[in-house]
Amino acid sequence: MHEVSLGGTLRDYLSGEVIDETTYEEFRQALAKLLVEELGYPRESLKAKVDLCFEIEGEEMCRTIDLVVYDKDSMPIMMVMFCAGDVGSYEREAVCAGKLFQGGPVPYVVISDSIDAFLLDAISGETLAHGMRAIPSHEDLLRMTSDYVRTPLPAEKRAKIERIFYTYTGFLQGTCCSESCSLPPKK
Repeated sequence: MHEVSLGGTLRDYLSGEVIDETTYEEFRQALAKLLVEELGYPRESLKAKVDLCFEIEGEEMCRTIDLVVYDKDSMPIMMVMFCAGDVGSYEREAVCAGKLFQGGPVPYVVISDSIDAFLLDAISGETLAHGMRAIPSHEDLLRMTSDYVRTPLPAEKRAKIERIFYTYTGFLQGTCCSESCSLPPKK
């Protein structure tokens, strides 16, 4: 199922702005609320619907990442990706996204359908924990990333990972949902 508009609006939990209601937005809002209210993430450390852009054969492609957690230096330290379907089947795509994300590689990625979750080490590709309790608290995430050293991907390796990522996300390009699955135009 692709993310499509439901024709209504709702108030965004993080920004307070009125946004379009989509098939996934309720879940995205629930995950943001969980991070802030139950796991201690400051609202200002989270950004919703951040585009991850990459290039395939000279053409820019973008995939929207549901939530990105930033540290005090505005560096991404964890991504949260909502998925519809078997959460475990999104592991490889999520690891690729973590490696490619601007300002990254991002050390950790959470994939969740808001009922189940996987915490992934985006560098090694290893699944670190499974279940909703796998999502680290803000304090734990800061501890987990305190000595993280960002090493940008060499160009050749990045190109290979972009290809792999494209195989997971390329179906969104030019399809019926490509407009609703991407960010609205900036005002």
